[in-house]
Formats: sequence, structure tokens, C-alpha cells
Amino acid sequence: MPVEVTWWGHATCTVEDSGVRFLTDPLFARRLAHLRRRRGAPPPPEATRAEAVLVSHLHADHLHVPSLARLAPGTRIVVPRGAPAAVPGLRRLDGNGLRVTEVEPGDTVTVEGVTVRAVPAAHDGRRLPVGPHRSPALGYVVEGEARTYFAGDTGLFDGMAEAVGPVDVALLPVGGWGPYLGHGHLDAGRAAEALAALSPAAAVPVHYGTYWPIGLDGVRPHEFHAPGDEFVRHAARLAPKVVVHLLGHGERVRPEVAR
Repeated sequence: MPVEVTWWGHATCTVEDSGVRFLTDPLFARRLAHLRRRRGAPPPPEATRAEAVLVSHLHADHLHVPSLARLAPGTRIVVPRGAPAAVPGLRRLDGNGLRVTEVEPGDTVTVEGVTVRAVPAAHDGRRLPVGPHRSPALGYVVEGEARTYFAGDTGLFDGMAEAVGPVDVALLPVGGWGPYLGHGHLDAGRAAEALAALSPAAAVPVHYGTYWPIGLDGVRPHEFHAPGDEFVRHAARLAPKVVVHLLGHGERVRPEVAR
């Protein structure tokens, strides 16, 4: 079957390729510290079904141990190298029936005949708010019937297209969870620049319009609501041949790709 992408909100997606389900950066909580989910219900139980989970980096909105604990025993969790040492909860999960695999850029993992390749990302990989820089931030390319790039969190960096390689579908972050984006992020404009460099057949904007700090609803609300539409507009100008699929939470798409 063609590749199918479901966006559950924030950076959480299901990518199904060749009958194998991959779940990215699962975050199923209504609230995380000072953040609350402002749009869409948390993902339904079906979202926890996956053969493998791809964790891009150690920030708690991407590596959320309570969400990982909801996975079925036997699920493989692919994490940046050094993550279990920095996040003790991962070690407990590994001892409770989940299989944790550590990778760094250039490593590959095969899951039921589908290859996952770890690629670099320009982002702080530490487990914040404390802790040394012990793990790299990663993106992943799922290579089956299509090549699907999940960028995780990243800024633009030199040689990005070469580091990622040819892709058919790109899942790109276009915003964040607060009124201002720090270093190592893509906003809608920079995400469109990345899209032009990567030149996939299709793209899905993610990592926006889901979580927001409690009490800051009135501060720069366009940074919550607008990034998806802004990405569509910038992509039409910078990468007009790419089909952009603007999904709502829980919506899925089967992008057309030619392999």
C-alpha cells in the first residue's frame, strides 16, 4: 500500500509504510508542565499501535516517558545515543517489555523489512532544564515503498539536503509551543526554505497549533494559529512543485509519490 501519514498533533505522527507502523515523538498528554493542549483531543488508543517509535531528541515534549509507557510490550523505541543514560525512565521501560535501540546520525535500523536511517538535526539534544549535552538531536528517514523524512526539531543547517538525502515525503516542524521560537527551530518561512532544498513530492507541516503555555493565550496568538497556513503560502512560492497537505489533528493522507 502507499505510505500513509496521520498527524495526531505537535510532533506526533503515524507513518505507515509497507504495512509497518512508525510513531514519531509520541505525546498523549493533555498537559505537560506549563503547557496545555489547546486544540484537538489527545490521540486515541489506536495511536499507540506501532511496530517502532522514533524519538528525535530528549526534550520532554518529544521524549515523554508516560506516553511511551502506553506502548504495547515488544514495541521498539529508537532513541538518540545516550538517551537511556540521561533519562532513567527509559531504562525502566526497557526492563518492562519495550525494546530501546540507541542510534546516532548515519545509523540504520530495520523494522520488519523497512529501513530507518538516522540523520542530523540542528537542535539542542539535552534533557532540559538540566543535564549535559549527552545525546544528539536527530531526524529520521523511513525507507520502504516511499522515503519519508521526519525532521523532529531542527533549524536550517548547511548541507541539510545532502545529510538527509533524497526523500518523497517531508514532515517538517513549522512552529512551536510558545510565542517565540528559540535557536534551532524552523518557522513557516524557514521550513519552506528547507522544503525547497529537500525537494520532496509532498510535505506535511507539524509541530504547531497544539500546545501553548497556560496563561499566555493572548500573547502573539498568531504563532499558535497561523504557521500551517503560512507554510502553505511560503511553500507555494519557494517550492511550487511540492504538494503540501495541511492536516487537522487525527487526519491522515496518502501522498502520491513516484518511486
